[in-house]
Amino acid sequence: MFNGLLHWILSHQGLTLLLAGASVLTFIGSILALPVLVAAMPEDYFLDSKRPWSRLRRFHPLIYLGLRVSKNVLGWLLVLCGLLMLVLPGQGVLTILVGLVLSDFPGKFALERRIAMNPRAMAAFNWLRKRAGRPPLRAPTP
Repeated sequence: MFNGLLHWILSHQGLTLLLAGASVLTFIGSILALPVLVAAMPEDYFLDSKRPWSRLRRFHPLIYLGLRVSKNVLGWLLVLCGLLMLVLPGQGVLTILVGLVLSDFPGKFALERRIAMNPRAMAAFNWLRKRAGRPPLRAPTP
């Protein structure tokens, strides 16, 4: 099996280099994007039991649709790259998390609230927010 993989890599060197480069760029991008995304969240984001009204809705409906489609395409592309990075070099789990934050899917807000109820996750979020000079996020109650 290892010989087959090595043979494939050697016969597709250009594609392998392209994937490795994309992995490095996605790794750097996800490390830079995560603090920005966490700092941009309102401090009461997790307190409501329903999803807050999107701030993007203030734009014209066509601009809103374009931004939302772009955000989802980027998010799911990051999820795909993160899955590839589980076997390639890079931060696969971190990239998947950033992709999921950007993506819209049913049950996303409930999943976010469940993660925010974890004290260690909330401490990590608030550490990022403190470094950005933002007030801490308020944890949801079960």
